[in-house]
Amino acid sequence: MNAWDHPLIKKGMPAQLEKRRARIAAGARPLGWKVGLGAPATMERLGLQAPVVGYLMQRALVLSGSTVSFAGWTRPVAEAEICVRMASDLRAGATPEAAIAAIKEILPAIELADFDPPPTPDNLDVLLEADIYQRHVVLCGNTRFGGSVAGLTSRVFRRGEVVNTTTDPEALTGKLGDIVAHVANTLAAYGEKLAAGDVIITGSITPPIMIDADETEIAHALDPIGEVSVNFTRD
Repeated sequence: MNAWDHPLIKKGMPAQLEKRRARIAAGARPLGWKVGLGAPATMERLGLQAPVVGYLMQRALVLSGSTVSFAGWTRPVAEAEICVRMASDLRAGATPEAAIAAIKEILPAIELADFDPPPTPDNLDVLLEADIYQRHVVLCGNTRFGGSVAGLTSRVFRRGEVVNTTTDPEALTGKLGDIVAHVANTLAAYGEKLAAGDVIITGSITPPIMIDADETEIAHALDPIGEVSVNFTRD
């Protein structure tokens, strides 16, 4: 069975994409895609073969250094990620090699999510329809050509201190080529297309960071490309 043929994915993915299409029809502009629930332990617990796929809209994009309000959120979470931007379309039957060749550039990113309700093997369809907790995405203006992560170091900052450093930013997420191919093949299975210009945030390099009530900022540096940061308020 393909990863996207999971019964609850087959139920939740069409509902998610129908909401996306309705938003676009109403004038919203698409930005790209995301993967979620892709850490190996999480996938094992939920009975998944691969991460699930969601979408990003332009209105969710905030500039690095901006302030985001958590008013009304239940469980704010930040994820330090690598974002890829596509140079060309990628259709059904995509291989990891074709996926890497179709990537224009990579850049550091932070996703902000409201992690409620917690994922279980029984609510994947509900989470998919709700776009897998997505609220905002913060992208860096600096990029690096191509899809290689060779020589990159990810550093995550909380309260002004480095709390995570890795020279293997694919250790928790899996390989970028595998992720991008999976997104393309999942979208194709449900009547959509991974297109040139789309971005994909490819999963959290660290375990999801639960934001404490008194925290005001988080930053993610992907050396030597650049750094992205976001501030928080509870108002």
